[in-house]
Amino acid sequence: MSQLTQALTEVEEKLNSLIEEVQRLLPYVKSLEDENARLKRELCALPEKERSRVIANAEHLQGVAHGNLERLYREGFHVCHLHFGQPLEEGDCLFCMGFLRKD
Repeated sequence: MSQLTQALTEVEEKLNSLIEEVQRLLPYVKSLEDENARLKRELCALPEKERSRVIANAEHLQGVAHGNLERLYREGFHVCHLHFGQPLEEGDCLFCMGFLRKD
Protein backbone atom coordinates (compact mmCIF):
# COMPACT_ATOMS: atom_id res chain seq x y z
CA MET A 1 0.00 0.00 0.00
CA SER A 2 1.43 3.35 -0.97
CA GLN A 3 1.89 6.15 1.55
CA LEU A 4 -0.83 8.21 -0.09
CA THR A 5 -3.31 5.33 0.00
CA GLN A 6 -2.44 4.65 3.63
CA ALA A 7 -2.83 8.34 4.53
CA LEU A 8 -6.23 8.48 2.82
CA THR A 9 -7.35 5.32 4.59
CA GLU A 10 -6.38 6.86 7.94
CA VAL A 11 -8.29 10.06 7.13
CA GLU A 12 -11.33 7.99 6.13
CA GLU A 13 -11.18 6.08 9.44
CA LYS A 14 -10.95 9.34 11.39
CA LEU A 15 -13.91 10.79 9.49
CA ASN A 16 -15.96 7.67 10.15
CA SER A 17 -15.09 7.93 13.83
CA LEU A 18 -16.17 11.58 13.88
CA ILE A 19 -19.43 10.74 12.14
CA GLU A 20 -20.13 8.03 14.73
CA GLU A 21 -19.42 10.50 17.54
CA VAL A 22 -21.77 13.09 16.02
CA GLN A 23 -24.48 10.44 15.70
CA ARG A 24 -24.02 9.52 19.37
CA LEU A 25 -24.30 13.20 20.38
CA LEU A 26 -27.40 13.98 18.31
CA PRO A 27 -29.95 12.45 20.75
CA TYR A 28 -28.34 14.36 23.63
CA VAL A 29 -28.45 17.63 21.68
CA LYS A 30 -32.09 16.95 20.77
CA SER A 31 -32.98 16.39 24.43
CA LEU A 32 -31.22 19.63 25.41
CA GLU A 33 -33.10 21.54 22.71
CA ASP A 34 -36.40 20.06 23.92
CA GLU A 35 -35.62 20.96 27.52
CA ASN A 36 -34.64 24.49 26.50
CA ALA A 37 -37.93 24.95 24.63
CA ARG A 38 -39.89 23.61 27.62
CA LEU A 39 -38.09 25.94 30.03
CA LYS A 40 -38.72 28.92 27.74
CA ARG A 41 -42.43 28.07 27.66
CA GLU A 42 -42.50 27.78 31.45
CA LEU A 43 -40.69 31.08 31.86
CA CYS A 44 -43.07 32.86 29.47
CA ALA A 45 -46.05 31.41 31.34
CA LEU A 46 -44.93 33.01 34.62
CA PRO A 47 -46.45 36.29 35.74
CA GLU A 48 -44.25 39.30 34.83
CA LYS A 49 -43.16 39.89 38.43
CA GLU A 50 -42.09 36.27 38.93
CA ARG A 51 -40.42 36.16 35.50
CA SER A 52 -38.37 39.26 36.36
CA ARG A 53 -37.30 37.66 39.65
CA VAL A 54 -36.24 34.43 37.92
CA ILE A 55 -34.28 36.33 35.26
CA ALA A 56 -32.58 38.54 37.86
CA ASN A 57 -31.63 35.46 39.89
CA ALA A 58 -30.20 33.72 36.80
CA GLU A 59 -28.16 36.81 35.93
CA HIS A 60 -26.86 36.99 39.50
CA LEU A 61 -25.83 33.32 39.45
CA GLN A 62 -24.15 33.79 36.08
CA GLY A 63 -22.15 36.71 37.51
CA VAL A 64 -21.12 34.66 40.56
CA ALA A 65 -20.04 31.77 38.32
CA HIS A 66 -18.02 34.10 36.10
CA GLY A 67 -16.37 35.61 39.17
CA ASN A 68 -15.43 32.13 40.40
CA LEU A 69 -13.84 31.32 37.05
CA GLU A 70 -11.90 34.60 37.12
CA ARG A 71 -10.67 33.77 40.64
CA LEU A 72 -9.56 30.28 39.55
CA TYR A 73 -7.67 31.77 36.62
CA ARG A 74 -5.94 34.33 38.87
CA GLU A 75 -4.99 31.45 41.19
CA GLY A 76 -3.20 29.79 38.28
CA PHE A 77 -5.67 27.33 36.76
CA HIS A 78 -7.08 27.00 33.26
CA VAL A 79 -10.78 27.80 32.84
CA CYS A 80 -10.92 27.13 29.08
CA HIS A 81 -12.54 23.98 27.74
CA LEU A 82 -9.21 22.73 26.38
CA HIS A 83 -7.36 22.45 29.70
CA PHE A 84 -9.99 23.13 32.37
CA GLY A 85 -8.62 22.74 35.90
CA GLN A 86 -5.03 22.14 34.86
CA PRO A 87 -2.37 24.46 36.30
CA LEU A 88 -1.19 27.30 34.08
CA GLU A 89 2.41 26.62 33.21
CA GLU A 90 3.74 29.62 31.29
CA GLY A 91 2.08 33.02 31.27
CA ASP A 92 -1.46 33.64 30.17
CA CYS A 93 -3.67 31.31 28.16
CA LEU A 94 -5.33 33.01 25.19
CA PHE A 95 -8.25 30.57 25.29
CA CYS A 96 -8.93 31.28 28.97
CA MET A 97 -8.60 35.01 28.44
CA GLY A 98 -10.98 34.89 25.47
CA PHE A 99 -13.48 32.85 27.45
CA LEU A 100 -13.37 35.23 30.40
CA ARG A 101 -13.89 38.27 28.14
CA LYS A 102 -17.13 36.93 26.65
CA ASP A 103 -20.23 38.86 27.68
